[in-house]
Amino acid sequence: MHALGFEHHDHHRCKREALDAAEAHCARHRLNLTPQRRRVLEILLEGHRAMGAYEILDTLREEGLGAQPPVAYRALDFLVTNGFAHKIERLNAFIACTHPDATHTPAFLICRICDAVAETHAEPARGMLGAAAEAAGFEIEQAVVEAVGRCPRCRDGAAPCR
Repeated sequence: MHALGFEHHDHHRCKREALDAAEAHCARHRLNLTPQRRRVLEILLEGHRAMGAYEILDTLREEGLGAQPPVAYRALDFLVTNGFAHKIERLNAFIACTHPDATHTPAFLICRICDAVAETHAEPARGMLGAAAEAAGFEIEQAVVEAVGRCPRCRDGAAPCR
């Protein structure tokens, strides 16, 4: 599993594959991917960046799909709960999962200059965190891994990723 977020890729294919994976998952598990939930996922996929709930709500409002915060928050909760999106705690924002068809523990690389986010895979039960947890007799069930630094474009002095 590689990091996706900083490099160029076929964005239309990426979006289509994520929507297909979400639809297939919902069909297999008899979940209701409502038009609003699907549209929120599409908004996250189109932006291909972390977005706040109110930014998503603004888009929904412009499209006539909802004007109240619960509309966006309920859709985001569904998407996060089912692994189609992730919450980026540092930014208080959400991003579409780049590996929706894989069981994984995501780790996020966040650019402190342009707020670009790349998702990669982490194994917190291994390495230093896992060793510390084991030494304390603690069983890791969930971890949020967010690293802050500079993306390749900002590090090289190019125009920000936005």
